[in-house]
Amino acid sequence: MTTRTFDLLTPHVVLAAVESAFGLALDGTLSAYPSYVNRVYGLAAEGGQAYVAKFYRPGRWSEEAILEEHTFVQDCAEAELPVVAPLQERDGATLASVTSDDGGTEETFDFALYPRKGGRSFDAESAGDWVRLGGLVGRLHAVGERRQAEHRLACTPQASTSEFLRELESAGVVPAKHAAEFFGLAREALAGIAPLFDGVALQRIHGDCHRGNILDRAGEGLLLIDFDDMMRGPAVQDLWLLLPDRASSSRRELELILEGYEAFHPFQRATLGLIEPLRLMRLVYYLAWSARQRDDLRFRQSNPGWGGEAFWSKEIEDLRDQLAAI
Repeated sequence: MTTRTFDLLTPHVVLAAVESAFGLALDGTLSAYPSYVNRVYGLAAEGGQAYVAKFYRPGRWSEEAILEEHTFVQDCAEAELPVVAPLQERDGATLASVTSDDGGTEETFDFALYPRKGGRSFDAESAGDWVRLGGLVGRLHAVGERRQAEHRLACTPQASTSEFLRELESAGVVPAKHAAEFFGLAREALAGIAPLFDGVALQRIHGDCHRGNILDRAGEGLLLIDFDDMMRGPAVQDLWLLLPDRASSSRRELELILEGYEAFHPFQRATLGLIEPLRLMRLVYYLAWSARQRDDLRFRQSNPGWGGEAFWSKEIEDLRDQLAAI
């Protein structure tokens, strides 16, 4: 399991890399934004233009996979969807890289630059708000099905979640006291849900389409951000994350979302039965990505209890609860 870190990505490296690749004169300010996996910084040019630089975690995605993310966002922008597309650097590419070393170790970081666009978090309150959310995702999926993404994850139990379990097991991050129970439950669950995905159409989707990744811009409307988890998956993956609770307790909101969605793109309602299996898959997904960051200083500081016996006891409890929901 890859555990490469951002230890060599200093503020000086960030500023110098952006200036060199994009031909900018920056004012030297740098603001770190919260990011689960990558490193994201706000910076500004001497002329006042504001930007966001995203430095991808080394070893997470191939260059081809990152470029498929950029292509998806560019396709959305060309279709006039409200997204923030990456800027082109001096050579016309949207992906740049920088190598940093400390005299004994070196690391290469891929990065992209975006115009900074602010907005407030969008909290759906009225029926119309939920319909707007559904319409946004319906438009997104109408664009997403126009081409494939061969280098991104396929959101199915066998293609992705089983591999994440193998990584967790080979890394030895689950204490021996809990390993048999955790992996036994998880594999039992995956074996049970795998047939549900047979014949389900996969297409380009956002992958992490919760309301935290949707901003409301005054005078402009909704803005969809952060395509880093873009994947090939069932359309319902981008809908259930919008719900305020489990689907069984959010029937009104789900129907309103589907009303907006189906105005722009057809939806296979039979796939609503995948919501709780997808929630279980997401649980495993984040455990695996957290494990990949366990040697990162910022991650250790933010998650001091990660990986201990109490942590895994709680994960097993959550896994049992999710199996019961399924």
